[in-house]
Amino acid sequence: MNDRYIAFDVETPNCANDRMSAIGITVLDGGEIVEEYATLVNPETRFDRFNIALTGITPAQAAEAPAFPELWAQIAPLMASGTLAAHNAPFDLAVLGKCLRDYGIRWRASVPYLCTCQMSRRLLPELPNHRLNTLCDRFHLELDHHRAGSDSHACGEILRRCLAWTGDPAPFLRTYDLLALRTLPRRRTGRGGRRYG
Repeated sequence: MNDRYIAFDVETPNCANDRMSAIGITVLDGGEIVEEYATLVNPETRFDRFNIALTGITPAQAAEAPAFPELWAQIAPLMASGTLAAHNAPFDLAVLGKCLRDYGIRWRASVPYLCTCQMSRRLLPELPNHRLNTLCDRFHLELDHHRAGSDSHACGEILRRCLAWTGDPAPFLRTYDLLALRTLPRRRTGRGGRRYG
């Protein structure tokens, strides 16, 4: 399996969660963080007060940033260069899928992904919860929560630890349908290795 992973995190401007106001990307290759990228994004839509308070991103700040199509032209090769990963990945993947759809950008119909929240639930069942900040406390990682660059970095560090423990990411690998905006059901294997489901 490819041992290159693209840990990413998005922040959103409002409760619709169909645009991003920031994205952070942390690339792991061979078990090490080799690249990081973070930027604000102009969502070209309204901001809710709650999201401004949560992320610290204001409409004025985002207005100076690239809109998603311009940004995607820059980051698409990076996003396609490994297996995607995020903390609570279905949320981030849904936002990505909606941005691609609403801007009419054709990319992939589906993508394999790992979710560090799901991985940590199975690997660290003793924790009271598996929120990003709880895991950062457990691993003594710095976190400026709801800042996309910091969140993606934390996700990358947690992913490194989860991968080192499990040794095999295959049991945690899922597929997200970017068109239907949902995780696809896993195909189960019956006796004799026959797949069903």
